[in-house]
Amino acid sequence: MSASSERHRSQEPRKDRSLRERGYDTSKKGKRPEPTVCPQCSAVLHMGRWTWRPRPLHAQEEMCPACQRIRDQYPAGILTLSGAFLHARKEEMLNLARNEEARAKAEHPLQRIMAIQEQEDRILITTTDTHLARGIGEAVHHAYHGELDFHYTEEGNILRVRWER
Repeated sequence: MSASSERHRSQEPRKDRSLRERGYDTSKKGKRPEPTVCPQCSAVLHMGRWTWRPRPLHAQEEMCPACQRIRDQYPAGILTLSGAFLHARKEEMLNLARNEEARAKAEHPLQRIMAIQEQEDRILITTTDTHLARGIGEAVHHAYHGELDFHYTEEGNILRVRWER
């Protein structure tokens, strides 16, 4: 390799660095002190995990990652439901999504639905966690079949789930 190609290569930004910089990371603050309580949802950081438990005495207050995502309007999962079948079963599917959220959130406080947007031909459900978006998509697919696709974006650790029938 010549010296000129070495210089040219070193002047280009590294692609792996730019990917990390664009990502949304709620843990940039480093390790939080324990116990910590979220002032928005009252989740408690205990032994490195956010849980639902009684508020400890003398706990510090700091927003949990799910509440930060909601405040910043930065979802980790985006689920799109579409197709002619959706209109016939819309309320059932929305109830299924809410039930899946309640089941997941009972054990994992950071798994929440951020918003449900009903549009003419589809429904968009945004979540604070990729696992919840995937779980709702799989629950809808299990109940109603159809086509289910998953796509993880490179730029920000976002899962896009698409279901159609």
